[in-house]
Amino acid sequence: MARIAADEAAAQRAHWDSSLPEVVERRRREDVASFREQNRLRRERRAAGQARMRSDDGAGPSGGRRSYFWCPVQGLETGDPSRKRFSGVVPPAAPLIFLALLCIAGAILWLDHNENLTILLLHPREVTADETPPPEEPSDICKNQRTPPAGSAALPRGIVQDKSNFEFEPLGRNPELKEDLPSKSLLAIPVGIKQKAVVDKLVSKFPEANFTLMLFHYDGAVEGWSDLPWSRRAVHVAAADQTKWWFGKRFLHPDLVAEYDYIFLWDEDIEVDNFDPLRYLDIVRKEGLEISQPALDRRSKIHHQLTARARRGGAVHRRFYKTAGGGRCYGNSTGPPCTGWVEMMVPVFSRAAWRCAWRMIQNDLVFAWGLDFKLGYCAQGDRTMNVGIVDSEYVFHRGIPTLGDAGDDKTVTAAASRSALRQRSSTEMLIFNRRWKEAVAEDDCWTDPYPEPPTATTKD
Repeated sequence: MARIAADEAAAQRAHWDSSLPEVVERRRREDVASFREQNRLRRERRAAGQARMRSDDGAGPSGGRRSYFWCPVQGLETGDPSRKRFSGVVPPAAPLIFLALLCIAGAILWLDHNENLTILLLHPREVTADETPPPEEPSDICKNQRTPPAGSAALPRGIVQDKSNFEFEPLGRNPELKEDLPSKSLLAIPVGIKQKAVVDKLVSKFPEANFTLMLFHYDGAVEGWSDLPWSRRAVHVAAADQTKWWFGKRFLHPDLVAEYDYIFLWDEDIEVDNFDPLRYLDIVRKEGLEISQPALDRRSKIHHQLTARARRGGAVHRRFYKTAGGGRCYGNSTGPPCTGWVEMMVPVFSRAAWRCAWRMIQNDLVFAWGLDFKLGYCAQGDRTMNVGIVDSEYVFHRGIPTLGDAGDDKTVTAAASRSALRQRSSTEMLIFNRRWKEAVAEDDCWTDPYPEPPTATTKD
């Protein structure tokens, strides 16, 4: 019997040794629970036996305590035949030997089990690097999968492609035989035929190997660009009398531009004699700028001094200082227009920043006034560091009106005069600011990372 118990213990140890840590831990908890339950039952049986012995102490003829022990074998008792005990009587030797052997075998099994349990508790077996966990059950795999893109729950996951791009596909080529091309960025510009010469010069600065081109024709004159050498590689989108931000909201969804490193969303009246886009991106990456713009030549039409090219030189500046007059900016200023800000005419967004900014663009607020003061929230961190103006690569802003040109109502409806458009822009800024405040008040789970006023009022 002792050998059988030892064999069982050995088999149990072999089973534990082949189990993985998760199985060992689960078995260890089960063994501990079983061990504790057995102890509890032993204590209860011992307490019940002692209670019965105490109740029988005064039942003998002498009325005193008697020495006795329980015998599991029927017919060995003496005295009262209704009792299963000996009272001062020596039982036959054979039953005693049998009981002794039974107790020894049980003790050996119990000690071996207890020893293995102690080893597991004190020295859990380490898992080697070459061991692999068992494959998950299908139900577990499905539970751990991330939520599929909206609308694709009816499809197998491997067939779902939730992102796209604007790259042309040669019709006669095997689609699976693609060359490894360098990463690209996207240049998107709203254009009118009147600015054709300026746009041609601008686009020619952006190498085809590094940039995909997209033109938003707000006057509908698409055919007028077909004579330019780069026109056939551009994606042309036409919609009469619409703005850059109207086009951007509808045609630059983050999933459509997810393959592009940076999004250049520029106005058309920009001269680029002193601008190199590849050097610009090298600086942006080195400086860690998520939202940026090239500095404006000081001969440009400048609306905010932060965007003007710094006189001190250098590659980048992130703030400017104004110590007199209204709207002062000091070294401790933490927000627009002193720092963490770019203008909306030539912004450059990283992929992550655009994914955030696109969601903030309001579908019906097509001039996006007021949006520039909130772009810092999309800077993927500290806006005073991740938003900046690149001075070494700068542009000239001509400031030519396009939409609402009163001299030519062929490109815009007669009612949309310049004054009407400016009034619409101002109204949009009021609406956007109101919506922002309402959204902040309604969202109890959102914490403003920039609770201070946008412009500091005291000096360091």
